[in-house]
Amino acid sequence: MNISNLSVDTLQRRTGTGGDERTTEGSSEAAAGTFSKAALLTSGAFFLIYLLASARRHVTNLSTGYDLGIFTQIVKSYSEFTAPYSDLKGPAYNTLGDHFHPILALLGPVYKIFPSSYTLLVCQAALVAFSITPLMKWAYKVKGRKFAYWIGISYGASWGIAELISFDFHEVAFAVPLLSLSLCAAGQKNWRSAALWSIPLVLVKEDLGLTVAAIGLYVAWKGPRVTGLAVAAFGAGATALEMLVILPYFNPLGQFAYWPPEAAEEAGLLMEVTGALWPPVKWLTLFLIVAPTGFLALRSPILLVAVPTLAWRFTADNPFYWGTGFHYSAVLMPIAFAAAIHAVATGVPSRRVMPACVIGAVATSVTFFTHPLHELVLPRTSSETAHVKAADELLEKIPDGSTVAASNRLAAQLADRATVSEVCLFPRSFPPKEPAQWVIYDVTDNTDPDCVTGSRLEAPSPSLAGYRVVETRDGISLLKRIDDQKSGNTGR
Repeated sequence: MNISNLSVDTLQRRTGTGGDERTTEGSSEAAAGTFSKAALLTSGAFFLIYLLASARRHVTNLSTGYDLGIFTQIVKSYSEFTAPYSDLKGPAYNTLGDHFHPILALLGPVYKIFPSSYTLLVCQAALVAFSITPLMKWAYKVKGRKFAYWIGISYGASWGIAELISFDFHEVAFAVPLLSLSLCAAGQKNWRSAALWSIPLVLVKEDLGLTVAAIGLYVAWKGPRVTGLAVAAFGAGATALEMLVILPYFNPLGQFAYWPPEAAEEAGLLMEVTGALWPPVKWLTLFLIVAPTGFLALRSPILLVAVPTLAWRFTADNPFYWGTGFHYSAVLMPIAFAAAIHAVATGVPSRRVMPACVIGAVATSVTFFTHPLHELVLPRTSSETAHVKAADELLEKIPDGSTVAASNRLAAQLADRATVSEVCLFPRSFPPKEPAQWVIYDVTDNTDPDCVTGSRLEAPSPSLAGYRVVETRDGISLLKRIDDQKSGNTGR
């Protein structure tokens, strides 16, 4: 009798393996493969939620020229193989002089097939929903199915993501999955993938080169130093090139449009630091970034990748950057949740994970009702009001290909079929060279800045020099240029 064979057979029966270690490994791989499908299903569910939320806002005229209209014009330009022009920013305004986002050219072929603003909303929903998958798969490896579902649902419903989805379309939709992939790779010490996934961020927006630099420094700290320092140098250099050279070159004023104001000469370093941490809304923002993770994110150095974004926001003079509104915090959500997973993977005691998950779930539940995803259940996004119907009928009177000056929310409805500018110009936008053929203005649109033209159209009897009133209905006025009518172009 072969004693060694008997011993092995006996050991297999006692351990219940019935074979070698590859059986257990195979089972583990099969389970991971099964969960990958579950992660994709979760992403798919959130894709439908995101698409429903953004599409319903657009169909009920809650989207805006600033910014869905602008990005529609940009992507439309790319689909026509031209520079990314936006007439909402100004006549033949090359938006590479406003923000550096050439990655939007990837949407050009899609828009060519489906020429509609809805195309941008679909692509954004898909990009953001996909970012859930890497986080869930990593969380499953770290602590199993329940933890992974908590990560996926909490992240997918997080307020930063909700704000991005609900405020039209923005280029940072590309940054969200790239950050998710890069930081999940970094957390698992896959340094090469972490570096490669981070590099395209420099094509998304000019400030994200600093985020790439932060990822590079993390890689240099925890992994291969040369690789990390090279990535850090690349990211910082890309931001410098974009802000100091490319953006000023294309900007009509020859400068980067978003430099923070110069501090007073008597203001010292202490005053500047104090200003970066005040008013208290900044502390609220910091709190809400980590609260959905049950504060687990605070236990991981990955959270430091958020520093560049927070630094430029909190040192800016624009109060919109300080709080939780709009799309500015979307890029912070994958950072915070990747940090939370990493914290659990690197030593948070099991007895502390469950309480943290409960705290995070409570935070997500509260912010769900204070941030835009709750609009899915509001009447205004589930039914067409008489006001929306009136607006749509008036918009239909404007022929395709016309030049139109519109109020902010109505501009978004026209950007994919007409040359649109704003009735009331926003800061950093320029007036059109010639009067538009049509003007359409909604007096109930509270997103428009104050302007003389708007005041005239808000009067009891709307009037505008050089135009005749075609129709006024439910606070919406449609006007047509008089000389355009005399020339024989009567429209529909």
